[in-house]
Amino acid sequence: MTTADDYIRALKLQPHPEGGWYRESYRSAESIPQDALPERFPGPRRFATAIYFLLTSDSCSALHRIKSDELWHFHAGSALTLHLFDPDADYRALLLGPDPRSGESFQALAPAGCWFGATVEQPESFALVGCTVAPGFDFADFELGERAALLREYPSQRRLIERLTRG
Repeated sequence: MTTADDYIRALKLQPHPEGGWYRESYRSAESIPQDALPERFPGPRRFATAIYFLLTSDSCSALHRIKSDELWHFHAGSALTLHLFDPDADYRALLLGPDPRSGESFQALAPAGCWFGATVEQPESFALVGCTVAPGFDFADFELGERAALLREYPSQRRLIERLTRG
């Protein structure tokens, strides 16, 4: 398989609300009860979940945050930049890709509560990654970033925030 469309068809990917394409590939059968989780979780969560996620160079994964850690795994295509806006630091970029010699990594972590999004910088290309979330992902834990609020919090990153948010 050599194109984004090949992977989208073969993996039966669907459009994701943050941008790109995805399909859940794993959801653990067992759950963690709410009283065993940190207070930020409004109910029980599966032990872990995983998705395939495909992003093309003509789109982006809009800035969002979730209540769990999310580990990204590179699978195929060109490098992907994971853009992180940490509440305790500022902005940092992590490269996922097939070439560790050029600073790319096969895995990267978006910590719980961190605003993050992603881009594929190489024109006319794509990246296929996997994302593993623990405790497991629930859309109740998903928050899409609001441009105005993010610009107030990270004013030095105006251009990137405008690129990675919707109006």
